[in-house]
Amino acid sequence: MPLKKPKSVPSVQKTRKNNPEKPKESVTSQMGGEVEYRCAAYFSYNPVNKSQNYILEIETIKLFSVLNYNLSVTSKRTKSVIDISLLGLKATNNYVNESGPAKTIVSFGELYGKHTINVKKQDGRINSAVYDFNIFKKSIELVDEFLPDKKNNSKFCTFTVAKEKFTFA
Repeated sequence: MPLKKPKSVPSVQKTRKNNPEKPKESVTSQMGGEVEYRCAAYFSYNPVNKSQNYILEIETIKLFSVLNYNLSVTSKRTKSVIDISLLGLKATNNYVNESGPAKTIVSFGELYGKHTINVKKQDGRINSAVYDFNIFKKSIELVDEFLPDKKNNSKFCTFTVAKEKFTFA
């Protein structure tokens, strides 16, 4: 028995787009205040492009021993605010497995002065820090570390300056 010819084209559902503003609108669940992530800021010189970059490296506290993972993030920069949304883990295609944290590197071209870094989780929690970037003095200072919304928020990320990773031209 032959199949009937369809009269119309079936509709396909649209996929969701990753929106960095979505975690702000979601309601957070009351979770413990254990630290899950580290965010380190440092200068890095790229000899291929001959450019000085500002790096924000986010890594997990937990170590993974079976597979290698990277953190999946989206970032959005306005004048003096950088929003980084943590989306999840992504397995890498390596033949050799090394135990270590899942990490990601977010690089920026030119930052000068005080900038607020917001690290957002999918459950709506936000941790923030204020960094002072100064390329002329070759320094990055952590000015303040705070929780923007203290009512439905808990600390999940620590912020540091990784001076041992500084590279210059």
